[in-house]
Amino acid sequence: LDNNTLTTTKMAHRYDTRTTIFSPEGRLYQVEYAMEAISHAGTCLGILANDGILLAAEKKNVAKLLDQVSSAEKLYKLDDHVACGVAGITADANILVNFLRLSAQRHLLTYQEPIPIESLVTLVCDQKQAYTQYGGLRPFGTSLLFMGWDKHFGFQLYQSDPSGNFGGWKATCIGSNSQAAESILKTEYKEDCTLKDALLLAVKVLNKTMDAATLTSDKLEFGTLTRRDGKTVYSVLKPEVVSDLLSEGEKIRKAEEDAEKAKKEERARKTKPKQ
Repeated sequence: LDNNTLTTTKMAHRYDTRTTIFSPEGRLYQVEYAMEAISHAGTCLGILANDGILLAAEKKNVAKLLDQVSSAEKLYKLDDHVACGVAGITADANILVNFLRLSAQRHLLTYQEPIPIESLVTLVCDQKQAYTQYGGLRPFGTSLLFMGWDKHFGFQLYQSDPSGNFGGWKATCIGSNSQAAESILKTEYKEDCTLKDALLLAVKVLNKTMDAATLTSDKLEFGTLTRRDGKTVYSVLKPEVVSDLLSEGEKIRKAEEDAEKAKKEERARKTKPKQ
């Protein structure tokens, strides 16, 4: 290790015992450690389409003896018009999910209309920020992706992190290999894509970023949010539907590889010097 690295490490140990202590460089190490914990969690990505939104998440608990209490491990329905996906410490996520559900119902009871998506995200981010500012507390070790629809802005996709920051996205990813996934989304995402296109793009991204050799329906879960007959509909794709989606994605991947191989061979033929 060089001297700069050793100095930074020593300084981190001096200022990382409390979330309320700033380091001389203006950093909150405990918040950074919480973000680091998320970077080792299962991947979760969201994509905004013109006719809906999807969340896709990597399942970590795939034991055959596990008795699943719900159809999804990382995806949670918060209200009829909004759902979220999580990456990080699931126990922390459960606390925030309960807070979100309660906040949505309070707003519905008070105003007799569904809570706007940004208002709900702001409420939970205020809660998360408070846990970085008061002594005796630690930040929530989880990031959330929100997908929802309201009458103000239509379909919306938001991401929030342990610091309390949040932002709206067209496509984003949290969890392990999130940077690699985001670089693929930057080049492949199209604003006029349909939900079907978004599902196939999610399969492509997960195929290239997940550590598993092959993708199977028991390792992945997909949730979609669409509008039907003037109502918002949230649904989790069944395993057989996910299997069909993965098969279609594999066919497209092979076709792209064959096309790329053919291009390289054609290029090699053109550049080959004539005898």
